[in-house]
Amino acid sequence: MPISKELLEILACPQTKASVVLDGNWLVSTDPKTRRRYPIKDDIPVMLIEESEEMGEAEWLGVMERHHIELPSDS
Repeated sequence: MPISKELLEILACPQTKASVVLDGNWLVSTDPKTRRRYPIKDDIPVMLIEESEEMGEAEWLGVMERHHIELPSDS
């Protein structure tokens, strides 16, 4: 079962409280400083910092562009 739009709207990065976007089997934080992504395992978001990964800047920017996320001008 995919993650519902309603659930996606209330999920946030536990480290920064930034919103997240669904990208494949990951929930990606929109925070440009941390660039964290959280796995989805067995249709369950694993929102634990120790289970997350830091994305490279280019990869993270690609995700933000794909999802039409506006970035602050200082990122």
